[in-house]
Amino acid sequence: MPNPLHHLLDVLRLERVGDGDGSAADPEHFRGVSVHQPTGRVYGGQVLAQAVLAAGRTVPDGRLPHSLHGYFLRPGGLDVPIDFAVERLRDGRSFSARRTHAIQHGKPILSMISSFQELQGGIEHASRMPDAPPPEDVPSALDVLGGIDHPIARFWSHHSAFELRHVGGSLYLGPDHEPKDHQMVWMRSRGDVGDDQLLHRALMAYACDQVMLEPILRQSGTSWVTPDISIASLDHAMWWHRDVRVDEWLLYVQSASSAQGGRGLGAARVFAQDGTLVASIAQEGMIRVPAM
Repeated sequence: MPNPLHHLLDVLRLERVGDGDGSAADPEHFRGVSVHQPTGRVYGGQVLAQAVLAAGRTVPDGRLPHSLHGYFLRPGGLDVPIDFAVERLRDGRSFSARRTHAIQHGKPILSMISSFQELQGGIEHASRMPDAPPPEDVPSALDVLGGIDHPIARFWSHHSAFELRHVGGSLYLGPDHEPKDHQMVWMRSRGDVGDDQLLHRALMAYACDQVMLEPILRQSGTSWVTPDISIASLDHAMWWHRDVRVDEWLLYVQSASSAQGGRGLGAARVFAQDGTLVASIAQEGMIRVPAM
Protein backbone atom coordinates (compact mmCIF):
# COMPACT_ATOMS: atom_id res chain seq x y z
CA MET A 1 0.00 0.00 0.00
CA PRO A 2 1.27 3.53 -0.77
CA ASN A 3 1.55 6.10 2.00
CA PRO A 4 -2.15 6.76 2.77
CA LEU A 5 -1.82 10.54 3.01
CA HIS A 6 0.33 10.84 -0.12
CA HIS A 7 -2.16 8.66 -1.99
CA LEU A 8 -5.07 10.83 -0.86
CA LEU A 9 -3.27 14.02 -1.92
CA ASP A 10 -2.68 12.46 -5.34
CA VAL A 11 -6.37 11.58 -5.60
CA LEU A 12 -7.31 15.17 -4.79
CA ARG A 13 -5.24 16.54 -7.70
CA LEU A 14 -8.04 16.90 -10.21
CA GLU A 15 -7.53 17.02 -13.95
CA ARG A 16 -9.22 19.80 -15.90
CA VAL A 17 -11.01 18.15 -18.83
CA GLY A 18 -13.23 20.93 -20.17
CA ASP A 19 -13.05 24.70 -20.65
CA GLY A 20 -16.73 25.58 -20.44
CA ASP A 21 -17.94 29.08 -19.72
CA GLY A 22 -19.35 28.08 -16.32
CA SER A 23 -23.00 28.34 -17.34
CA ALA A 24 -25.55 25.63 -16.62
CA ALA A 25 -25.43 24.67 -20.29
CA ASP A 26 -21.62 24.67 -20.48
CA PRO A 27 -20.06 24.07 -17.02
CA GLU A 28 -16.35 23.76 -16.35
CA HIS A 29 -15.28 20.12 -16.06
CA PHE A 30 -12.74 18.35 -13.85
CA ARG A 31 -12.03 14.67 -13.32
CA GLY A 32 -10.73 12.63 -10.40
CA VAL A 33 -10.20 9.06 -9.28
CA SER A 34 -11.00 7.45 -5.92
CA VAL A 35 -9.27 6.14 -2.84
CA HIS A 36 -9.73 2.40 -2.42
CA GLN A 37 -12.34 1.52 0.21
CA PRO A 38 -12.93 -1.92 1.75
CA THR A 39 -16.68 -1.32 1.27
CA GLY A 40 -16.23 -1.27 -2.50
CA ARG A 41 -17.98 2.12 -2.75
CA VAL A 42 -16.67 5.66 -3.07
CA TYR A 43 -16.29 7.35 0.32
CA GLY A 44 -18.63 10.34 0.53
CA GLY A 45 -16.06 12.61 2.18
CA GLN A 46 -13.76 12.11 -0.79
CA VAL A 47 -16.43 13.34 -3.23
CA LEU A 48 -17.12 16.35 -1.00
CA ALA A 49 -13.44 17.26 -0.86
CA GLN A 50 -13.02 16.88 -4.62
CA ALA A 51 -16.13 18.98 -5.27
CA VAL A 52 -14.78 21.75 -3.01
CA LEU A 53 -11.45 21.71 -4.84
CA ALA A 54 -13.11 21.73 -8.27
CA ALA A 55 -15.25 24.73 -7.32
CA GLY A 56 -12.24 26.45 -5.77
CA ARG A 57 -10.36 26.19 -9.08
CA THR A 58 -12.95 28.50 -10.68
CA VAL A 59 -13.16 31.39 -8.19
CA PRO A 60 -11.07 34.61 -8.13
CA ASP A 61 -7.78 34.44 -6.25
CA GLY A 62 -8.02 35.14 -2.53
CA ARG A 63 -11.52 33.70 -2.05
CA LEU A 64 -11.83 30.66 0.22
CA PRO A 65 -14.83 28.42 0.90
CA HIS A 66 -16.86 29.43 3.94
CA SER A 67 -19.84 27.11 3.45
CA LEU A 68 -21.15 24.16 1.49
CA HIS A 69 -24.48 22.38 1.28
CA GLY A 70 -24.57 19.06 -0.53
CA TYR A 71 -26.78 16.04 -1.15
CA PHE A 72 -25.49 12.52 -1.71
CA LEU A 73 -27.75 11.19 -4.45
CA ARG A 74 -26.31 7.81 -5.43
CA PRO A 75 -23.52 5.51 -4.28
CA GLY A 76 -20.33 5.95 -6.27
CA GLY A 77 -18.28 3.16 -7.82
CA LEU A 78 -14.52 2.72 -7.51
CA ASP A 79 -14.12 1.34 -11.02
CA VAL A 80 -14.58 4.56 -13.02
CA PRO A 81 -13.42 8.19 -12.58
CA ILE A 82 -15.70 10.89 -11.23
CA ASP A 83 -16.46 13.95 -13.37
CA PHE A 84 -17.10 17.29 -11.65
CA ALA A 85 -19.19 19.88 -13.49
CA VAL A 86 -18.93 23.37 -11.97
CA GLU A 87 -21.44 26.15 -12.66
CA ARG A 88 -20.55 29.76 -11.85
CA LEU A 89 -23.71 30.96 -10.11
CA ARG A 90 -22.41 34.37 -9.03
CA ASP A 91 -19.25 36.43 -8.59
CA GLY A 92 -19.95 39.47 -6.43
CA ARG A 93 -17.64 42.05 -4.90
CA SER A 94 -16.93 39.81 -1.88
CA PHE A 95 -18.59 36.42 -2.48
CA SER A 96 -18.62 33.77 -5.18
CA ALA A 97 -21.16 30.94 -5.40
CA ARG A 98 -20.72 27.68 -7.31
CA ARG A 99 -22.87 24.63 -8.03
CA THR A 100 -20.93 21.39 -8.48
CA HIS A 101 -22.27 18.05 -9.67
CA ALA A 102 -20.18 14.91 -9.21
CA ILE A 103 -21.10 12.53 -12.04
CA GLN A 104 -20.59 8.85 -12.82
CA HIS A 105 -22.18 6.98 -15.75
CA GLY A 106 -23.95 10.20 -16.75
CA LYS A 107 -25.79 10.56 -13.42
CA PRO A 108 -25.01 12.78 -10.41
CA ILE A 109 -23.82 11.07 -7.25
CA LEU A 110 -23.45 14.40 -5.39
CA SER A 111 -24.97 17.84 -5.92
CA MET A 112 -23.37 20.68 -3.94
CA ILE A 113 -23.53 24.45 -3.69
CA SER A 114 -20.57 26.20 -2.10
CA SER A 115 -19.84 29.81 -1.28
CA PHE A 116 -16.45 31.56 -1.23
CA GLN A 117 -15.46 34.88 0.34
CA GLU A 118 -12.54 37.28 0.36
CA LEU A 119 -10.83 37.85 3.71
CA GLN A 120 -12.77 40.61 5.50
CA GLY A 121 -13.05 42.10 8.96
CA GLY A 122 -16.19 42.08 11.10
CA ILE A 123 -17.76 41.10 14.41
CA GLU A 124 -15.75 38.44 16.25
CA HIS A 125 -17.42 35.82 18.44
CA ALA A 126 -16.91 32.09 18.98
CA SER A 127 -18.06 29.34 21.32
CA ARG A 128 -15.52 28.08 23.82
CA MET A 129 -13.99 24.62 23.53
CA PRO A 130 -15.13 22.25 26.30
CA ASP A 131 -12.63 20.54 28.53
CA ALA A 132 -11.07 17.48 26.92
CA PRO A 133 -8.04 15.30 27.65
CA PRO A 134 -5.09 16.05 25.34
CA PRO A 135 -4.86 13.78 22.29
CA GLU A 136 -1.67 12.20 23.60
CA ASP A 137 -3.70 10.74 26.49
CA VAL A 138 -6.42 9.21 24.27
CA PRO A 139 -6.06 5.76 22.59
CA SER A 140 -5.79 5.83 18.79
CA ALA A 141 -7.44 3.61 16.19
CA LEU A 142 -4.08 1.87 15.86
CA ASP A 143 -4.10 1.10 19.59
CA VAL A 144 -7.61 -0.37 19.37
CA LEU A 145 -7.48 -2.14 15.99
CA GLY A 146 -3.79 -2.62 15.20
CA GLY A 147 -3.68 -6.25 16.29
CA ILE A 148 -6.84 -7.38 14.46
CA ASP A 149 -6.34 -9.25 11.17
CA HIS A 150 -9.39 -8.00 9.28
CA PRO A 151 -9.45 -5.81 6.14
CA ILE A 152 -11.63 -3.08 7.68
CA ALA A 153 -9.60 -3.06 10.91
CA ARG A 154 -6.38 -2.80 8.89
CA PHE A 155 -7.85 0.02 6.82
CA TRP A 156 -8.84 2.10 9.86
CA SER A 157 -5.63 1.43 11.77
CA HIS A 158 -2.98 1.45 9.02
CA HIS A 159 -4.35 2.68 5.70
CA SER A 160 -6.37 5.75 6.70
CA ALA A 161 -4.91 9.19 5.86
CA PHE A 162 -6.16 10.50 9.22
CA GLU A 163 -5.48 9.51 12.81
CA LEU A 164 -8.55 9.39 15.07
CA ARG A 165 -8.64 9.31 18.86
CA HIS A 166 -12.07 8.92 20.48
CA VAL A 167 -12.41 10.44 23.95
CA GLY A 168 -14.17 7.84 26.11
CA GLY A 169 -13.77 4.99 23.62
CA SER A 170 -14.61 4.27 19.99
CA LEU A 171 -17.45 2.31 18.37
CA TYR A 172 -15.18 0.17 16.17
CA LEU A 173 -15.68 -3.08 18.09
CA GLY A 174 -18.98 -2.59 19.90
CA PRO A 175 -21.49 -0.10 21.33
CA ASP A 176 -20.97 2.41 24.10
CA HIS A 177 -21.72 0.77 27.46
CA GLU A 178 -23.27 4.06 28.60
CA PRO A 179 -25.34 5.28 25.62
CA LYS A 180 -25.22 9.04 25.09
CA ASP A 181 -26.04 11.47 22.28
CA HIS A 182 -22.61 13.11 22.18
CA GLN A 183 -18.92 12.36 21.79
CA MET A 184 -15.54 14.06 21.27
CA VAL A 185 -12.90 12.95 18.77
CA TRP A 186 -9.37 14.23 18.18
CA MET A 187 -8.29 14.05 14.55
CA ARG A 188 -5.34 15.03 12.35
CA SER A 189 -3.75 13.92 9.10
CA ARG A 190 -0.86 11.47 9.21
CA GLY A 191 1.67 14.02 7.96
CA ASP A 192 2.18 17.55 6.74
CA VAL A 193 -0.01 18.77 3.86
CA GLY A 194 1.58 22.16 3.16
CA ASP A 195 0.06 25.61 3.46
CA ASP A 196 -2.71 25.68 0.81
CA GLN A 197 -5.75 26.76 2.84
CA LEU A 198 -8.20 25.56 0.16
CA LEU A 199 -6.66 22.09 0.44
CA HIS A 200 -6.86 22.14 4.25
CA ARG A 201 -10.56 23.04 4.13
CA ALA A 202 -11.25 20.35 1.53
CA LEU A 203 -9.39 17.79 3.65
CA MET A 204 -11.55 18.70 6.62
CA ALA A 205 -14.62 17.91 4.51
CA TYR A 206 -12.97 14.60 3.63
CA ALA A 207 -12.15 13.66 7.22
CA CYS A 208 -15.32 14.66 9.03
CA ASP A 209 -17.66 12.41 7.05
CA GLN A 210 -16.30 9.31 8.79
CA VAL A 211 -17.49 10.38 12.26
CA MET A 212 -20.55 12.60 11.75
CA LEU A 213 -23.16 9.89 12.41
CA GLU A 214 -21.39 8.21 15.33
CA PRO A 215 -23.33 10.07 18.08
CA ILE A 216 -26.51 8.52 16.67
CA LEU A 217 -24.98 5.05 16.91
CA ARG A 218 -23.73 5.83 20.39
CA GLN A 219 -27.15 6.95 21.64
CA SER A 220 -28.98 3.97 20.10
CA GLY A 221 -26.63 1.34 21.56
CA THR A 222 -25.37 0.31 18.13
CA SER A 223 -21.91 0.43 16.56
CA TRP A 224 -20.06 -0.06 13.29
CA VAL A 225 -20.15 -3.84 13.82
CA THR A 226 -23.86 -4.16 14.64
CA PRO A 227 -25.12 -7.05 12.44
CA ASP A 228 -26.84 -5.96 9.20
CA ILE A 229 -26.71 -2.25 10.07
CA SER A 230 -26.99 -0.02 6.98
CA ILE A 231 -25.49 3.49 7.09
CA ALA A 232 -25.26 6.15 4.38
CA SER A 233 -24.79 9.92 4.35
CA LEU A 234 -27.77 11.75 2.87
CA ASP A 235 -26.76 15.40 3.04
CA HIS A 236 -23.94 17.50 4.44
CA ALA A 237 -23.61 21.13 5.48
CA MET A 238 -20.39 22.77 6.56
CA TRP A 239 -19.26 26.23 7.62
CA TRP A 240 -15.60 27.21 7.92
CA HIS A 241 -15.23 30.08 10.37
CA ARG A 242 -11.46 30.53 10.42
CA ASP A 243 -8.33 29.13 8.83
CA VAL A 244 -7.69 25.52 9.74
CA ARG A 245 -4.77 23.10 9.66
CA VAL A 246 -5.78 19.46 9.35
CA ASP A 247 -2.20 18.35 10.01
CA GLU A 248 -2.53 19.65 13.57
CA TRP A 249 -4.89 18.16 16.17
CA LEU A 250 -8.54 19.18 15.84
CA LEU A 251 -11.23 18.35 18.40
CA TYR A 252 -14.63 17.38 17.00
CA VAL A 253 -17.30 18.09 19.64
CA GLN A 254 -20.30 16.17 18.37
CA SER A 255 -23.99 15.71 19.16
CA ALA A 256 -27.09 14.05 17.76
CA SER A 257 -30.34 15.92 18.27
CA SER A 258 -32.76 13.49 16.64
CA ALA A 259 -33.19 10.07 15.03
CA GLN A 260 -36.42 8.84 13.42
CA GLY A 261 -37.74 7.18 10.28
CA GLY A 262 -34.45 5.46 9.53
CA ARG A 263 -32.64 8.82 9.57
CA GLY A 264 -30.53 10.68 12.13
CA LEU A 265 -29.02 14.14 12.41
CA GLY A 266 -25.46 14.67 13.60
CA ALA A 267 -23.70 17.96 14.32
CA ALA A 268 -20.17 18.99 15.21
CA ARG A 269 -18.19 22.01 16.32
CA VAL A 270 -14.50 21.75 15.44
CA PHE A 271 -11.79 23.36 17.56
CA ALA A 272 -8.06 23.78 17.07
CA GLN A 273 -6.01 22.52 20.00
CA ASP A 274 -5.58 26.10 21.27
CA GLY A 275 -9.37 26.39 21.64
CA THR A 276 -10.11 28.33 18.43
CA LEU A 277 -13.44 27.40 16.81
CA VAL A 278 -12.62 26.73 13.16
CA ALA A 279 -15.74 25.06 11.73
CA SER A 280 -19.29 23.85 12.29
CA ILE A 281 -20.82 20.84 10.53
CA ALA A 282 -24.21 19.12 10.21
CA GLN A 283 -25.11 15.89 8.47
CA GLU A 284 -28.24 13.76 8.12
CA GLY A 285 -27.75 10.11 7.42
CA MET A 286 -29.72 6.94 6.80
CA ILE A 287 -29.27 4.45 9.63
CA ARG A 288 -31.27 1.24 9.39
CA VAL A 289 -31.07 -1.67 11.81
CA PRO A 290 -33.30 -4.66 10.87
CA ALA A 291 -34.00 -5.57 14.49
CA MET A 292 -35.34 -2.09 15.30
